[in-house]
Amino acid sequence: MRFEVVTLFPELIASHMSFSIMKRANDSGIIDVITHNPRNYTLDKHKKVDDTPYGGGAGMVLMPQPYVDCYNSILKTKNSITLMMTPQGEPFSDKLSDELSSYQQIIILCGHYEGFDERIRDIIKPREISIGDYVLTGGELPALCIIDSISRKIEGTLGKIESAHDDSFTEGLLEYPQYTKPRIYQGLKVPEVLLNGNHKMIEEFRFQQKLLRTKNKRPDLYEKYINKDNPSAT
Repeated sequence: MRFEVVTLFPELIASHMSFSIMKRANDSGIIDVITHNPRNYTLDKHKKVDDTPYGGGAGMVLMPQPYVDCYNSILKTKNSITLMMTPQGEPFSDKLSDELSSYQQIIILCGHYEGFDERIRDIIKPREISIGDYVLTGGELPALCIIDSISRKIEGTLGKIESAHDDSFTEGLLEYPQYTKPRIYQGLKVPEVLLNGNHKMIEEFRFQQKLLRTKNKRPDLYEKYINKDNPSAT
């Protein structure tokens, strides 16, 4: 999987890719994260990429020329998609993460300031994505969320791909509670069912815990789950 990030602050992307699971995946070639800085494509001698908005208003707007030229410089593969990080986009979800993980190349446009000149959208025609109903100072954090989420679904990123299959939201439910050593800590014990080696009982226990946790913490998800033909949930 190849991620191409169009950003004014490539250091933010590089920093995240320098640690833990993402570093291992990047170093081993499971994913390839490349940044492209629009400042390198501006025709302005001062490397300017933004200007005041027509019609007045606060802030600065990102100019089309540096972004379009930067985008056009990226060699696209056959199985490629372009995303734009914006609060106006469709909500990012685990289902969308699954869908995006099927692409060979994902190009991500990161905005700043008052956002993109509308002609950037008109020319590039990206799929617009939001990670929530709030506004951040730039698109780098949302881009990293998407890169991280999608990378987990690619074989080899995690120690076992089953780890991703058991994550919250994968089946529409929150993940079951996890335990490790010691068996007793400050009077709190690991549930006995996890210690008996009966995998069928453990699987059923974990499923029931997923239902209970989702019902208590995310009743909206629980209602959605039991209403989509899941008789075992009732």
